[in-house]
Amino acid sequence: MGKPKIKPEIKTETVPALASKWNVVVLNDPINLTGYVVMVFMNVLRIQRALARKFMLQVHEEGRATVWTGERERAEMLALELQQWHLNALLEKDG
Repeated sequence: MGKPKIKPEIKTETVPALASKWNVVVLNDPINLTGYVVMVFMNVLRIQRALARKFMLQVHEEGRATVWTGERERAEMLALELQQWHLNALLEKDG
């Protein structure tokens, strides 16, 4: 008997899912007051009032705003914290 033929292993490089960017998106809701949303953005995202107000207006007028983009683990943490403040926050893969 002959030796079995072994196919060479082909290695491919892939970018890990964690290396891709993720967006934290906040959706509009009929319950939270605008001042409350600004305060939550300032506290959770650690941003200035002007930027928090800009995000709040975008959520109010367009129905959604991307308030943060970065690595998945941090995005998950921020979305969870925003949800704990009763905002409708979710993750979307960037791009």
